[in-house]
Amino acid sequence: MGKLAKFRRNRFASVFVLFFALGLVSIGFTGVTNLVTPAVAKIGNEATLVDKGSALFAEGCSSCHGLNGQGTSDGPTLAGVGAASVHFQVSSGRMPMAAPGAQVARKKPSYNEEETLALAAYVASFGPGPAIPSEEEVNMWINASVAEGGELYRTNCAQCHNFAGSGGALTNGKYAPSLKEATPLQIYEAMITGPQSMPIFSDKTLTPESKAAIIRYIQELNKSENPGGLALGRLGPVTEGLFLWTVGLGALIVVAVWIGARVR
Repeated sequence: MGKLAKFRRNRFASVFVLFFALGLVSIGFTGVTNLVTPAVAKIGNEATLVDKGSALFAEGCSSCHGLNGQGTSDGPTLAGVGAASVHFQVSSGRMPMAAPGAQVARKKPSYNEEETLALAAYVASFGPGPAIPSEEEVNMWINASVAEGGELYRTNCAQCHNFAGSGGALTNGKYAPSLKEATPLQIYEAMITGPQSMPIFSDKTLTPESKAAIIRYIQELNKSENPGGLALGRLGPVTEGLFLWTVGLGALIVVAVWIGARVR
């Protein structure tokens, strides 16, 4: 107790306590910011991430989803969808939606990455939902097992996205999109948010390590060569057989006509 009293009387004690408190506040603020989004806390000099997202949302999203994301007859509520869902939809160009339809197609994004992160942060404030995966989580795919990823992909993904990730038809005009243009982050986000007809793969269903293995396998699919010749979209034996029938029969007809003309 004597040493503590002596420390309190020291003229540098208050300075030490002040810096210690500021350090704790800084650490706490950093932790809270990282929970919202991996982006920086501010965009520009004045507007915060959420404020920036609020302005963008009012301009481009509120007409369908409502000013507070409550949903309208033209768009569902966004309460609880989370930042990951918004980042996936906006970064892949699926949102804003050009026109209502059975399937939202991938297109060129309407917002840059900073604006996308701002929208994600603002929508995340509507209610708890899946956060944008951290860089460490996503980059686990680099050292993941291709063999394990292939097994998991064939079990959980191939029935919709095709054995080669080329996509495939579903019911009522819907389809599973091709995975060739999807980034590792977008693939991870799709697994944890379940966009459109896709189921949600929670960490209990597919661990982060399993998700990383699937991403690794998809990356290998996208860069694999076609030693047999033309890929024909990698849509399977139906399109390949149709191509052979069309080209083969067409060639036979041309030869038959040529032979007939020569005989006459």
